[in-house]
Amino acid sequence: MIGISGSTIMSDPNQLEELFNHDLPHIEIGEFPNEMEAERFFTLAREYGKSFGIHSPLTREGSKYDLIDEIKMPPQKARVLFEREVFKMAKKGAAYVLVHFPYFKNKVSFFEGDIYDGLRFLNHLQNKYGIRIVCEPKLGPAQSPHNIQYLHDCYASFWQDFDLSICLDIGDYRMAAGDQWEKYITRLLPHIKVVHLHNVEYKEDGYFWVPLHPQFEQNDQHYDMKPCIDLLNQGESKYFIFEHTPHTRPTPEVVSEGIHWVNQLLK
Repeated sequence: MIGISGSTIMSDPNQLEELFNHDLPHIEIGEFPNEMEAERFFTLAREYGKSFGIHSPLTREGSKYDLIDEIKMPPQKARVLFEREVFKMAKKGAAYVLVHFPYFKNKVSFFEGDIYDGLRFLNHLQNKYGIRIVCEPKLGPAQSPHNIQYLHDCYASFWQDFDLSICLDIGDYRMAAGDQWEKYITRLLPHIKVVHLHNVEYKEDGYFWVPLHPQFEQNDQHYDMKPCIDLLNQGESKYFIFEHTPHTRPTPEVVSEGIHWVNQLLK
């Protein structure tokens, strides 16, 4: 199933209806400015007949990274808030709740115990509330790949103990794994349920997420993403979510052409 992310409009309430104009069956979104705007989205999703997934936190004041390491708030508080969110989203009919996990702000010497405990907590919530929980490892500060590496290191040891899904961000993985991306992704395939789709455009002071498009495939300024999409098209069914951001001001034509191109690859 192909969908669009709220990242394409930065969850701006004034642009919310744009997400429903792409003729795609699914929307993934989070970080609304407040509960009222989240409720407006749920109403629109029902009216348009769209399925949706929630990218935690639901609202911007929530916790985005804190389930095992304090970034904004203590993990104990973050877990209480996340459980409330999972309960609410199960009631709203969300297809899944996606959370950044595992996430440590800095490199640590011992991570296995914290990750195992976090997975056990998430698996408990999934069973308790009957809604799929999807874990997305993220790059750390300064594009550090350590969180993606930690998942890779512990995956064979105990991920199989839990019925949890993985979100694979193809931009993050190409940045983190370099020419080893295929090896990293292949071993995760049995658990990948959501794929975040965007290319990467580097700037002097960082980088931006740009749409996937065939024009970016054969130049030295972007990654060639077709082999990655072909690999992820194998195995179990997945949600493929377009997750570029508006910072580079992509035209509607480029976005539409990219969606069509990926749709043809997946067919």
